Amino acid sequence: MNMENTDLMRSARESLKGKWGLAILTLFIYTLLTTTSGSMRPHGSMLTISSMLTLIIGGPLALGAAIFSLSMARGKEARLEQIFQGFNSFSNALIAYLLVLLYVLLWTLLLIVPGIIAALGYSMTFFILADDPLIKPQDALRKSNSMMDGYKLKLFYLCLRFFLLALLCILTLGIGFFWLIPYVHVTLAKFYDDIKG
Repeated sequence: MNMENTDLMRSARESLKGKWGLAILTLFIYTLLTTTSGSMRPHGSMLTISSMLTLIIGGPLALGAAIFSLSMARGKEARLEQIFQGFNSFSNALIAYLLVLLYVLLWTLLLIVPGIIAALGYSMTFFILADDPLIKPQDALRKSNSMMDGYKLKLFYLCLRFFLLALLCILTLGIGFFWLIPYVHVTLAKFYDDIKG
């Protein structure tokens, strides 16, 4: 279909209409779990228990967020517990998460720009895993990179729009992020559905 970014954002708002409360609560819990597990660091150790916990649960939770966001984007029944469904494919989600982190880190070590390009290339990985739980993690990354061929700049511009909205959220003392986070997730799900066809 190749919808414009503004159309994707409008479509996401329409999908969220009447469901903002559920989306805010669900993705707030997701954000809380993925950020607090890595922020409570005991003193004196480089690789802390909390950072290990973030690595372990990050993938399954990212998969769960993708499952929830796709349900919202597609007008299907979305439920809070969907953010934990990624644990049903724990090993695939974990391996995919670690591979994405590794590849993006390696490209970033060369220069920041290749790192950003790599991150954009692998951005559809968890949506692909959500649609096909049997796909191997490496194949999901490869498929994401292939899907994003010709669409990286479009996604980059979309991310810039959300970055500007994030700056506005700071002016609301952070309260705006409660709405922005689900808005981002559902728009990305729309983006995925738009390019995968």
